[in-house]
Amino acid sequence: MPLYFLLGTLTETGQRMMYNNADLMIESIRDCKADDAQILGQYAVLGMYDYVMMVEADDNEAVGRLALEIGVTAGLHTETLPAMAIGDMVDNEPGEGELGAAAADTPGREDWRLPRGNP
Repeated sequence: MPLYFLLGTLTETGQRMMYNNADLMIESIRDCKADDAQILGQYAVLGMYDYVMMVEADDNEAVGRLALEIGVTAGLHTETLPAMAIGDMVDNEPGEGELGAAAADTPGREDWRLPRGNP
């Protein structure tokens, strides 16, 4: 199932909710449901965004419905980022070519390197 990151910024309504009852904000996000999408993790962060959520969904439409519900229910403006494992971007299998050999030399880290182009 595809993975997405939802970056959330509190709207004015969300700020009021947070100020009046911080638990209500957490419960609002937790109660947001979509049949074909689920929140795997939810984090408050410092910086440009207030919240980051890791979501697993069947497709873009499913995560879009969940993001809309979160926005309305919890007072968050969301930005949705589709995610893929870095290893999915590597063309070579471990043991093939320069990248494969380097990845094979790093135990348990076969999927974290980006392919290298010729300089």
